[in-house]
Amino acid sequence: MTWIKRYWPGIFLLLVFAALSFTTYARYGGYVLILFFVVLALAANRNPRLKGFTFTIMIFAVVTAAMYYPQYFIHIGGFKLSGLITPLLQIIMFGMGCELSIKDLANVIKMPKAVTVAVVCHYTIMPLVGFTLAAVFNFPKEIAAGIILVGCCPSGLASNVMSYLAKANLALSITVTAVSNLLAPFLTPLLMQLLAGKFVHILFWDMVWNTSKVVIIPIAAGLLFDYLVKGRLKWLDKLMPLLSMLSIGVIILIIISAGRDSLLKVGLLLIVAEFIQNVSGYTLGYWISRLLGFKEKECRTISLEVGMQNSGLASDLALTMGGLATIGLAPAVFGPVMNISGSCLATWWNGRGTEENKKHDVQ
Repeated sequence: MTWIKRYWPGIFLLLVFAALSFTTYARYGGYVLILFFVVLALAANRNPRLKGFTFTIMIFAVVTAAMYYPQYFIHIGGFKLSGLITPLLQIIMFGMGCELSIKDLANVIKMPKAVTVAVVCHYTIMPLVGFTLAAVFNFPKEIAAGIILVGCCPSGLASNVMSYLAKANLALSITVTAVSNLLAPFLTPLLMQLLAGKFVHILFWDMVWNTSKVVIIPIAAGLLFDYLVKGRLKWLDKLMPLLSMLSIGVIILIIISAGRDSLLKVGLLLIVAEFIQNVSGYTLGYWISRLLGFKEKECRTISLEVGMQNSGLASDLALTMGGLATIGLAPAVFGPVMNISGSCLATWWNGRGTEENKKHDVQ
């Protein structure tokens, strides 16, 4: 009964939420549900086996806030909060640049086959799966374009965290994330023009510039900053990951709030579609790398790098395309789905142990 003692505040809050749902005070249930997820996240953070789910559970709190009280997160006075998306994403990419080093980028030379396979799989599997789902589910054009947009974006920082939790090849994960993001200003607009052109009008060079200013410039600035002050500001090394996670949460909050009404109409189908897209990336990435003879650690890494997207970049591009509440819905849904599935997959892999890894290694 130890778990009851540990989680009794969360259990109590969930019961209160359930009770409020059947009364005239149901509108206050959102606050209780938000608090429930926050309490649950804090409890998970104290449990070594569940610590990897802390950020995922906090995302549930963010989504709950956006769905129950969207009016608070659309604008403040005359300022539209959507204007925060680009600078927040630039902070995330700057943080990625700070975490990288010339040594990390040099890993491309040391393991060219693994990096090449991961990047090629990422930019073929995910866009094509997105295109197929957009056609099969017959979504409205702008929402369909958003699904394709998710698939055409590079891998995200979350894949590095999940690779660490999954006992995968972290150096490979960081390198693939960096390379896929550096290629994004060229490949993302090209793939969008080829696959999403029939759904929405694509301004190719505008997308190239928007991707560059959000990805290339901040990463380059982060690399330069790290080179100049490396080791001198250790507090910043601890702060940047937290700031990146906070930025991701705020971006999801703003996007879901803006598209809340549309999400209520197509929410379940869109969640199903994005789950399929996400899991398809994991599955195909893993088994293609197995067939190509990679070891278990590399297979796990490639699987996570293929299946986990930079949904923040997709959201920013949706904003610049003028479709935050429509095109931006798929990235807003994919982010939480990706974090939930990635946490579960990484935790499962983590529990399999190194001995089993050795047995499954393919030389």
